[in-house]
Amino acid sequence: MRVILVGYGEMMRALALGILNSRHKLVGVLRAQTVKQNKILRLINDYIKPSDDYIFLKTHSLFDIDVKSVNSKKFCKIIKDLNADVVVVGSWSEKFSVHTLNTLPNGFINVHPSLLPKYRGPNPYLQVILHNESMSGITFHLMDVNYDTGAILHQKEVRVLKDDTGGSLRMRCCDKARNEIGFLLDNLPERIMKQRSQSEPESSYYSQISLKDAVLDFENESPEEIERRIRALSPWLKCFIPIKGEFFSFRSYQITKNKLNNPPGTIVNKSGNTIFIVCKNSTVMKFSELKINRPFSKYLSKLYWDKIININDLAI
Repeated sequence: MRVILVGYGEMMRALALGILNSRHKLVGVLRAQTVKQNKILRLINDYIKPSDDYIFLKTHSLFDIDVKSVNSKKFCKIIKDLNADVVVVGSWSEKFSVHTLNTLPNGFINVHPSLLPKYRGPNPYLQVILHNESMSGITFHLMDVNYDTGAILHQKEVRVLKDDTGGSLRMRCCDKARNEIGFLLDNLPERIMKQRSQSEPESSYYSQISLKDAVLDFENESPEEIERRIRALSPWLKCFIPIKGEFFSFRSYQITKNKLNNPPGTIVNKSGNTIFIVCKNSTVMKFSELKINRPFSKYLSKLYWDKIININDLAI
């Protein structure tokens, strides 16, 4: 089969490697920088500070498709000019129009890193960790005009490890997609015949994360929930502790065995820029090497730290 790949980042590169290692031909790649950046700026960036995606394409001598949208007439024409049999999508924010999808009926396949219909949306890696799932996976599905709702062609499970971050889970999901894309393409006619619709009652959707999600909530989350939040948001966002209207990042944390009856969020001990905070279920957490979210914070003196954070202050 002749394949066009649309995507960016780890998932795009993993799928490209899987296709290149199969008996199928990767005839072109549309990367996110082409759509999101002004052409002149992109050319400058490609020359001065090339992205990992651009370096990958050049290393493997892949055709770098130059269009401003997957819904442009130019992209539809390129699909026909390249005589593509299928378009595979791995990480993309644009919705595909009916007009584009009709260019290759049953020929647009998205790779979503969850076991659909659960965890639709832009970042399922962190959501499965936040929701304490033991199993995630990847889903190859036909595309329609909505996000992540098309008929399922092929799924594979990926176990969620106890120490997984969003980033480490992403890596293993991408590895699984790389290993499975060849099998899917080899068996695509059969898989299309056996496609199955997603069960809407079992579906869930989560939108993109924001800075608000990075603020730890000691009043409403247990230490285990806070720990999952810290892991889930890594590497996209650092988590912050709110104290007296300021926000503090930290280098390390630990769930202690100590329990105290102080109100959740109470700072019960401190040593320099290490503090101990009571969580929702009375368990104390330790946070070390705090850093205030301010310019030149590394120059703040010990005296400043002694004044800004005190025992019995609330981290809320």
